[in-house]
Amino acid sequence: MKKIKNICSLLFVLLFIFGISDAVSAQSLEVRIDSLILKNFSDKNGPGGAFMVARQGNIIYQKAFGKANLELGVDMTPENVFQLGSMTKQFTAIAILILEEQGKLNIDDPISKYIQDYPGGSKIKLHHLLTHTSGIKDFTKMKSLSDIAQKEMTPKMMVDFFRNEAADFSPGEKFEYNNSGYVLLGYIIELVSKETYDNFLKKYIFDKAGMDQSRYASDRTVIAKRAYGYHKKEYGYVNKTVIDFSVPFSSGSLMSTTADMLKWQNALNRNVLLGKAETSKAFRRYKLNNGDEFSYGYGWHIKDINGIPSREHGGSIFGFKTMGVYIPEKDIYVVGFSNCDCNSPTQLVRDIASLALKS
Repeated sequence: MKKIKNICSLLFVLLFIFGISDAVSAQSLEVRIDSLILKNFSDKNGPGGAFMVARQGNIIYQKAFGKANLELGVDMTPENVFQLGSMTKQFTAIAILILEEQGKLNIDDPISKYIQDYPGGSKIKLHHLLTHTSGIKDFTKMKSLSDIAQKEMTPKMMVDFFRNEAADFSPGEKFEYNNSGYVLLGYIIELVSKETYDNFLKKYIFDKAGMDQSRYASDRTVIAKRAYGYHKKEYGYVNKTVIDFSVPFSSGSLMSTTADMLKWQNALNRNVLLGKAETSKAFRRYKLNNGDEFSYGYGWHIKDINGIPSREHGGSIFGFKTMGVYIPEKDIYVVGFSNCDCNSPTQLVRDIASLALKS
């Protein structure tokens, strides 16, 4: 009996020690993450950011820094809603794969199947659009973009804006990041589904994943807990440049929160939105015509952190910069949002992911 009591006492002591060790480790990780962030977001009265770290689907770190609104002096919170910029491309890519799983399209289809008179469309596959290998002119590099930046455009009008531009290279010849390809994908989503891009994402992604704080962006709609965007000039901060969100459309017009982005990642991991085989297409590396492999899947850069494979993507749109990193081997997800394009979270989020890997 005494021996059993001694064993129980020893187990209690060990559990207590390990419990303290875990708490100290968690506290140490929090302190180290705080230190990293404050090097970049040190102005308490300026625009700020929101950051989240999750492990095995659960949040282990979530904090906000700076101001969500400078005019009103409103502090940033983890619940603030940010514009995602090009992180939107993840959702567009998965929407295409959802339509493929539904049997409504195939990623090897030429775009001429859906837009019959698109120049060279018989040689450009949906796969090329998804992987930025189409050679289509990126509309963000066109000088005439300023002519339409504040106009309300339909998806067809956006496609017509760049469709007659000379191609930069032949489909599959090289990888070159391209917003036009993802605008085309959004238009094709509408043509195939007979729904607006906005409604399709809400129905098949946001509602299914429980992402109730995510939406297509708007500067007119009253959006609870919206973070306002800013630029930094020599004389101080100014409100972001106005752009009509119908211009970036399916290449960069979504809004979300850090918590909703975790719901997104968890939904992908648990195959809530797509079957395992279809989902895996987004996270492969693909090859160019000459056989060279490049580090982009469908909507994600396929990279590594400290030699461990990662899936990453950032975003930039007037007044905002965003970044997300997922490390599947350790089920670690890190997201960082900034409401000033003067503060990029790209390397910061990668550095935080590196810390989380070591903890």
